[in-house]
Amino acid sequence: MSKVLVSDPIDQAGVDILSQVAQVDQRPGLSPEELVSVIGDYDGLMIRSGTQVTAEVIAAASKLKIIGRAGVGVDNVDVPAATQRGVLVVNSPEGNTIAAAEHALAMMLSLSRHVPQAHAGMRVGKWDRKKYVGNELYKKTLGVVGLGKIGSHVARVARAMGMEVIAYDPFIAADRAQQMQVRLTELDELFRTADYVTLHIPRTKDTENLVNAELLRTMKPTARIVNCARGGVVDEAAIAEAINGGVIAGAGLDVYASEPLAEDSPLRAVERGLVLTPHLGASTEEAQENVAIDVAEQIRDVLLGLPARSAVNIPGLSAEIMERLKPHLQLAETVGGLVSQLSGGQVQELELRLQGDFASHPSQPLVIASLKGLLGAVLGDSINFVNASLEAKARGIRVLEVKDEASRDYAGGSLQLISRGDQGSRSVTGAVFADGELRITSIDEFPVNVTPSSHMLFTRHRDMPGIIGQLGSMLGEHNVNIAAMQVGRKIVRGDAVMVLSIDDPIPAALLQTITAIEGIQEAHPVSL
Repeated sequence: MSKVLVSDPIDQAGVDILSQVAQVDQRPGLSPEELVSVIGDYDGLMIRSGTQVTAEVIAAASKLKIIGRAGVGVDNVDVPAATQRGVLVVNSPEGNTIAAAEHALAMMLSLSRHVPQAHAGMRVGKWDRKKYVGNELYKKTLGVVGLGKIGSHVARVARAMGMEVIAYDPFIAADRAQQMQVRLTELDELFRTADYVTLHIPRTKDTENLVNAELLRTMKPTARIVNCARGGVVDEAAIAEAINGGVIAGAGLDVYASEPLAEDSPLRAVERGLVLTPHLGASTEEAQENVAIDVAEQIRDVLLGLPARSAVNIPGLSAEIMERLKPHLQLAETVGGLVSQLSGGQVQELELRLQGDFASHPSQPLVIASLKGLLGAVLGDSINFVNASLEAKARGIRVLEVKDEASRDYAGGSLQLISRGDQGSRSVTGAVFADGELRITSIDEFPVNVTPSSHMLFTRHRDMPGIIGQLGSMLGEHNVNIAAMQVGRKIVRGDAVMVLSIDDPIPAALLQTITAIEGIQEAHPVSL
């Protein structure tokens, strides 16, 4: 009989499902060393956020077939190590959707009607009706940042309450937003226009402290902001200062950059207009039961030889195939990230051209890896090899696939991604060379030969004397070191592209200066 270890507290409904097919051992609170010593006896592992499933744990798990995370995030699981060992990792991406959405709405209502403060006053014998005159949500404008499952549900409920809903999400197609009766807008316009802003985005290098003092100053003084998504996407000190200074009317926060919230946090000193809760977004009885049932069913199915519905790593591929396709998947994800960051707007269609050896490999993992790169550039670690296709479909992104085994521009074949959207089309082609090295071989049909690096700068400019020198001097003046440079052109004195590999990211202020150089038509910093 199979054995499943449950190393964090989960709802009994999940245990009951697992007991149908396996011996279930509930051992919460195991130390890392204890987990390593016992995991070799188990076919399945069910966890929540408390257990850290490291590469060392996975290496000791000689019988393990599946790891189930009763929740959304899998930050506490070494997914690459699990994939390499052929261990399936599953989660419950929708189990707490309603709970998180409803908590955001509860925050909005609590802020508008001063519910926590009024309750506290009543508990000490006060009757402050005039002090707590509130505001209605009806006919107010709600700005939703991130129209994933949770943000979409908030938008639907807000519409039903009579609110006008605007949204920022660069990966939602216009027709999809129209179906939801939501008007898409740019981020800066959303913050200027909205009476309420609710955040439903992951924490990435691009979203960290997205809501800062500068952005808060663009909001209406009567506006309020809610964050029940991820800690660190708002500057907590700036929020406290904005409320105390009357820049905005209030905020409701459920998540924090560091948890639990420090006793000396400036948020704790804000006396009005602020509602704080201790990360309760998913803390409903229904959500805890839902995620336990969802993950337990998947573990049960896998132990019975059936597929899982919410795998985080690539399903249906052996470790041998994963190893063979590794450089091709890396290239697909890299090219997807490049074309996403070069597009600079809403992507409505992604075309994949698989040429030479690329056309002879299984195409599904290459499509998924391309979408993971495309969406991950904005959505970060919340995008994985399974949900990438689902997220693309939910955002109305059409995927086209073209195969040409006869094309042999490079010995290992090539992959070209073409994005089409509201800002036009962009294309990036890449190849895997014989030594396994990844190369970018063309950008918008301009020939280049570039090894991808962590930080890059792409420009399109007129092929005229002096531009390269000006740009190099400007970067040097700002202490940005150039590691490599490539220029691609089709005709002399026509348009050209330039690719710089640099040691550090380009500051926003410097980017504006670069685009002001005569002859430079556009410039895009890229991080991989």
